[in-house]
Amino acid sequence: MKANEEPVMGLKGEVLVKEELEFHEELSLRQNYEIPVKEEIEVYEEPVLKKDAEIQVKEEIGVHVKKIHQYQCNKCNKSLSWKGKLIRHQISHTGDKPYECNQCDKVFSQKDNLIIHQRTHTGEKPYQCKQCDKSFSQISSLKLHQRTHTGEKPYQCKQCDKSFSKNTHLIVHHRTHTGDKPYQCNQCDKVFSQRANLIIHQRTHTGEKPYQCKQCDKSYSQISSLKLHQRTHTGEKPYQCKQCDKSFSKNTYLILHHRTHTGDNPYQCNQCDKVFSQMANLIIHQRTHTGEKPYQCKQCDKSYSRISSLKLHQRTHTGEKPYQCKQCDKSYSQISSLKLHQRTHTGEKPYQCKQCDKTFTQNSNLIRHQRTHTGDKPYQYNQCDKVFSQKANLIIHQRTHTEEKPCQCKQCDKSFSQIRNLKLHQRTHTGEKTYQCNQCDKTFAQNSNLIKHQRTHTGEKPYQCNQCENVFTQKCNLIVHQMTHTSEKPYLCKQCDKSFSRNTSLILHQRARTLEINYINATNVIKLSHKIVIL
Repeated sequence: MKANEEPVMGLKGEVLVKEELEFHEELSLRQNYEIPVKEEIEVYEEPVLKKDAEIQVKEEIGVHVKKIHQYQCNKCNKSLSWKGKLIRHQISHTGDKPYECNQCDKVFSQKDNLIIHQRTHTGEKPYQCKQCDKSFSQISSLKLHQRTHTGEKPYQCKQCDKSFSKNTHLIVHHRTHTGDKPYQCNQCDKVFSQRANLIIHQRTHTGEKPYQCKQCDKSYSQISSLKLHQRTHTGEKPYQCKQCDKSFSKNTYLILHHRTHTGDNPYQCNQCDKVFSQMANLIIHQRTHTGEKPYQCKQCDKSYSRISSLKLHQRTHTGEKPYQCKQCDKSYSQISSLKLHQRTHTGEKPYQCKQCDKTFTQNSNLIRHQRTHTGDKPYQYNQCDKVFSQKANLIIHQRTHTEEKPCQCKQCDKSFSQIRNLKLHQRTHTGEKTYQCNQCDKTFAQNSNLIKHQRTHTGEKPYQCNQCENVFTQKCNLIVHQMTHTSEKPYLCKQCDKSFSRNTSLILHQRARTLEINYINATNVIKLSHKIVIL
């Protein structure tokens, strides 16, 4: 180009020059930099060109700006397109942080970063999304958010073709290929692929929980945990299953739920080949092999394999019952207990026996019932070899050996080995008789007594002796009768070693013996007093 000729500048070049001037002006206002103007920069109007020539000129100017108008750092040789960018970059070498927050004393190398930081104090979010009205404190955060609407993922992994909306996500993803974990904890030597994970981990050592809920004052070590917690207040469930329309508060819950449709169980135990849909369930299961119980109660030293089990146990100390029934105000320490209770109101019995069509409110009750069909008795006592279909019956039986009676009446101090016996006993104090005969209106404290009574109306005698064909209305009468065949006398008097086939006979014997002893004692007193009178 000749010296007296005016340069031809396309639209792209004109815009670049204008943007650079505007940036320098803004930077000088914000950071008090004086930009020396060595040459006057003139902007010329673009002459009218034919379309092909116009495109060619724009391309040439674009290449020219990228190649020629570069500002190079004299310390690390990095090239930047704007002088303002170069100035900001050079501060990273000096370590200079001249901008201080007047609220928390944090310091920054750039005024822009100080302004962004101050918004954490003021709560200002000037950048608003036009599609969903969410607001952000930084323009960069808004741009990243907008990709959730557009689905744009411009950062692609060259090894597996996965794409990401953020470059930082791509960098972190790369480490799954390289195995690189550059962040190490200085207390326990654990290493992490992300700095954020290291910071979160370090809070397990310090106990720091900087994120507090404004509604209930609960605190969390992670902002993500706080956001998830806040959904318990708002009821928000943004993650919806496309197959059954169920919604979830966490994306992880949705992923796990999807496996109920696909049947996918990707986690396998290497000891017993059981498979699980969740990694957490596999880890918990593996503790059944190792016996590991890492969660210990600080009040009574009991240990548990699950943190959830520890939390439930701790409520036995605190008495906390956070789950309340809206229909009758009963409260429970576990949500599962509340759900079971609510079925007493709804009458729901979702668990059905395939052999006799009986239905149950609990799956555990169905399992116990099925043993009446199979005859399975998996619970055996190691002292007398008796077997039971239910663990509860085994525990009750053990008390016949230990004579333990942990269920005590608060009104008369009587004790019982079973809670149901205590409840029946308490009706002797209250006079409650909830079971009524529909034929003669007699009432009973126990349902079993009502059933026995109804046989006086029906004449039913369901219990037959297998040796002499005698029949009885009650099982206890059959057992007593069978002892006439076996000569068994299991009821022993502890005072005179006499034995009886019936408990009632033992009781009568003990009463007679007590009367006899009282009579002898009374006679001795009379004889003694008579002697004293004679003397």
